[in-house]
Amino acid sequence: MLPSFPSVTFPNHFTLVTGLYPESHGIVGNSFWDPDLGAEFFYTDPLRSMQAEWWTAEPLWVTAEKQGVRTAVHMWPGSEAHIPPLEPTYLDKFNETEALMTKVARVLELLDLPGDLDDANGLSPDRRPQLIAAYVPNVDSDGHKYGPNSTEIRATISDVDSMLTIIMDGLYDRNLTEIVNVVVVSDHGMATTSNTRLVQLDDLIDLSLVDHIDGWPLRGLRLKNSARDVPVLYEQLLEESEKSQGFDVYTLDTMPERYHFTNSKRIAPLWIVPRTGWAIVEKEDFDVVEAQAAGTIYHPMGLHGYDHEHPLMRAIFVARGPAFPHAPNSRVPVFQNTEVYNIVCDSLGIQPHPNNGTLRLPLIPVGLHDDEDAPDLETPHDPPQEARPVDEIKPGHMERPNQGPPLKPGADADNAKADDGAENQPDEEADKQEGDKASNWWDTIHDQLDKAKEWAKNIIDKFKSHGKDDR
Repeated sequence: MLPSFPSVTFPNHFTLVTGLYPESHGIVGNSFWDPDLGAEFFYTDPLRSMQAEWWTAEPLWVTAEKQGVRTAVHMWPGSEAHIPPLEPTYLDKFNETEALMTKVARVLELLDLPGDLDDANGLSPDRRPQLIAAYVPNVDSDGHKYGPNSTEIRATISDVDSMLTIIMDGLYDRNLTEIVNVVVVSDHGMATTSNTRLVQLDDLIDLSLVDHIDGWPLRGLRLKNSARDVPVLYEQLLEESEKSQGFDVYTLDTMPERYHFTNSKRIAPLWIVPRTGWAIVEKEDFDVVEAQAAGTIYHPMGLHGYDHEHPLMRAIFVARGPAFPHAPNSRVPVFQNTEVYNIVCDSLGIQPHPNNGTLRLPLIPVGLHDDEDAPDLETPHDPPQEARPVDEIKPGHMERPNQGPPLKPGADADNAKADDGAENQPDEEADKQEGDKASNWWDTIHDQLDKAKEWAKNIIDKFKSHGKDDR
């Protein structure tokens, strides 16, 4: 599945639950300036971001509640903004430190509530939701902190896979495997960063001309005198981009149509969009020349926000249940995440609000993933660790993958700029944690893989047994 542009968390989580491109639902970045409100949206500040005035589209839980479908929303970005006219029946606030098993317990607790037709005598007056939307931030957070190809992230992915297995086990124990639909999605991919793939914004333009800088790692520039300076700076930046392999520059007139990223006052008039694996930095946060001379490693070690069609930005879509009566391992053509809202609405039997999606259930498979003629599953590699001379890059040509060794977290966490809740740590504490992780890594991976395999084996055996019983 393809995310929407820009491939960052808040725009894509809202696209998943509205079916709208970010330019249409209004959450155009993790941070942006609204000229009508005269205010800045910043995703990690609930006092600013969790206000209904920012959220001007109808999300899935409002669509469902308006049609009498009870909903439970667990930590989904935007759900705490009290988007009118209806709240979710159950709302769990964001907690980035929540243990995965606590999340499992919450999902199963909601499933164990009595249904509308159950006798309420002696039971909780609360009733079971028909939609549960849950957000798991662990993979994203550790991907930023350690990099998407790190040993640490592999352990985190194993933990999350195990969490999903436990949930499936819980569905089986409750005899719900053929009743509940399960849809697993991600909001974007991630690429490894490097201090050899940085663009110093201060060296490109005179920052005194800039009024607001929106977004990250892509940078939207709102200028103090847009009418005068946008054309001049665009030509200046375009010339610099042709010398560099690190970024592209766009105005609202030159923005690629496939980005669907022009039709909103919240979109800045001039954009510097880094190419995959690159980052745009200001000297007050990270001085590139000094860092390269000192061998300082850039943080975060994993980033997203790039061209949403780049292979490293791909998201996932996996579904199972009565609303998906397809053969196991079915494959459908690649689609963008604007389609998810309609698909989930159809699975709930509700009428979707107007949106940009076109797919409806049942989906039409084009074969199985293990068919002989199925496209090979590709594992995209990170960009080269070292930047190549410009004359080796053909204009408009995607860089050839060249996998390098994973970088190790360095001791410059105070310079880190974190996305989606990734936290900075004091140098000594970071070094200590890195040492502990290195010494215990093999034991951890071995334990996690064995645990996941054992759970998966038990689930498969149960499903096979369940199928025999049914026959």
